[in-house]
Amino acid sequence: MDGPDVSGLAEALGIIKVAAMNIAITGGAGFIGTELAKALKKDGHAVTLIDICASDIFPEDSKIADVRDSAALTAALQGADSIYHLAAEHRDDVRPIQRYYDVNVGGAKNVVAAAKAHNIQKIIFSSSVALYGLGEKESREEDTPDPFNDYGRSKWESERVFNAWAAEDPARSLTTVRLVATFGEGNRGNIYNLLAQIASGKFVMVGNGKNKKTIAYVGNVVAFLKYCLNFFNGAHLYNYADKPDLSMEELVREARKALGYAGMGLRLPYIAGMAGGLTFDAMAKMTGKNFPISAIRVKKFCANTVVSADKIERTGFKRPCTLEEGLKIMIDAEFNRNLPSQTSP
Repeated sequence: MDGPDVSGLAEALGIIKVAAMNIAITGGAGFIGTELAKALKKDGHAVTLIDICASDIFPEDSKIADVRDSAALTAALQGADSIYHLAAEHRDDVRPIQRYYDVNVGGAKNVVAAAKAHNIQKIIFSSSVALYGLGEKESREEDTPDPFNDYGRSKWESERVFNAWAAEDPARSLTTVRLVATFGEGNRGNIYNLLAQIASGKFVMVGNGKNKKTIAYVGNVVAFLKYCLNFFNGAHLYNYADKPDLSMEELVREARKALGYAGMGLRLPYIAGMAGGLTFDAMAKMTGKNFPISAIRVKKFCANTVVSADKIERTGFKRPCTLEEGLKIMIDAEFNRNLPSQTSP
């Protein structure tokens, strides 16, 4: 099924309210899972957070289970009406590489097995735009995946596992949401690391900064994930992104301005940045340690990562805030309250 069942109704009647459910979130102790749990509980749903450790915020609603452990996961999912599958291995420096496939693909297979065991008919899966690869054009849902790394490949394999589950029974509902890099208060991912480097005054701009990045604020992502509960039977696929896109230079400039810095600071040509990344890769291989700089991170930083979010607009979904508002919320929460006034380095 190409679009959601509610595309016309959502615009005519507003967001459709679903009855209270028992909802399980794999990876529930993580960044997006925690924010999603807060929002679902506020709407009156009973929420169970499934992760390899208990949630610091909702320990009473936590079940400890590894998605690689089929028996433990099946037991943890008993009683659920719907599943949000957020658990994933996603860092750039995961070793061994097989962990991407054990956690992401193996975890998908175990979620499907548990859903069948308990006759759970609704799954909302958090995938990634990493499966499109690195390219100049704006990626759309109908494009053929061409991942450039093992994380993207493992997410593409995971999608096929869930698509096969949905195709087996027309009564099943699968919504796959391909997420862009998501930021927000409490997150310690790539965008936080970028902002932290800028806040420290040690950030060096690599490349010309003209490449664009499609990103998203966690409050908006959570709102859309909640909205996905409204979709009926069939398979639904969406990119999630907050628009309009910012160039890397615009993103850095906005962050520096919010942090009290003027201008763009130091710059480094792309070729010099890649040389530095390769040097740190060699050091990591020799020492077994991970470093904040690597060739793949430099490559990703300087590449265009732009995806279309046009399909979401046809569902009637409304974002709670703009991208600029989300950035300001995060910067104020994570940095400005703890920093003295800054001057240009």
